[in-house]
Amino acid sequence: MGAQAGLRYAARGRRASKATEARPLSRRRLLLRAAGLSAAVAAAGLSGRLSANPLGKPIGIQLWTVNDALKADPAGTLNQLARIGFREVESAGFAGLTPQQFRRLLDDAGLVCPSAHLGFDLDNLDATFAAAHALGASYATSSSLLDTVGKFLATKPGWKSGMSLEEAQRTAEVANRIGAAARRAGLKFALHNHDREFVDLGNGTVGYGVLWRETDPALVQFEIDCGWMVFAGRSPLDYFRRYPGRIPLIHVKDFLPKQNPGAAPTTESMRGAELGRGVVDYRPIFAAAKRAGLEHYFAEQEGPFARMSELEAAQVAYDYLHSID
Repeated sequence: MGAQAGLRYAARGRRASKATEARPLSRRRLLLRAAGLSAAVAAAGLSGRLSANPLGKPIGIQLWTVNDALKADPAGTLNQLARIGFREVESAGFAGLTPQQFRRLLDDAGLVCPSAHLGFDLDNLDATFAAAHALGASYATSSSLLDTVGKFLATKPGWKSGMSLEEAQRTAEVANRIGAAARRAGLKFALHNHDREFVDLGNGTVGYGVLWRETDPALVQFEIDCGWMVFAGRSPLDYFRRYPGRIPLIHVKDFLPKQNPGAAPTTESMRGAELGRGVVDYRPIFAAAKRAGLEHYFAEQEGPFARMSELEAAQVAYDYLHSID
């Protein structure tokens, strides 16, 4: 018996007529009444435990996690994520639909999209911001500005190359420009990381540090991908302590142990793992994120999905996040 059914059963017992109250209750009726109350109490306690999301905020998922499932069945996949318990998503494309069509599917599933991963063409930022507004997003977020910034460099960098000093400086300039335009459009701009930003440039300098120093805090926020950061040998805790208020978003990602623990960033491919089944301990990360003003967090898993399907991995991620107090 569910909590509401049990409580209704108990309430009916309390509202019994005086004539009924005057009659002695049979042992069977006493047992039935006790069973109803016990079920209600147990169900209410379970409900309280299930609602204890990390930081008291809705659990979100980066839709790249279910990219193949989403392309095959957009509506069905979003509805399944809602049934699992997710309440927020971060977009990663629109599964062949327009932003407006995708928004309708989100609404139908009862999901909201506070952050959208979008492409940023400096000659057509209005279209990017229109897509963010159509989704109902507050954050227009860049997964990477590599393609955008590459147009300004003599040699376009690749995903397996480290972020050079010149690329980092150009990226900061472009991020400030996008951030200013986003603010005029009533949005906030956030920049996401991979591992290539952490290649050592000498004297302990990394491109990611340049991004923090040379971007305007009023214009550029950061979305820390905790999995990629740890994979690169860095700690999200350091950034939460150093830059409170500038990290409104994070990706909650895990990976299997490195085959070469001493490998430099970009020299080894990440082998994604289901949350809680890899090497990243998220309890201290969430504690630090709370103090730093985190607003939204999104579970994400890198493929290939060799051990289970994308949606099964999403269920594991949701259950893991529920286990964090």
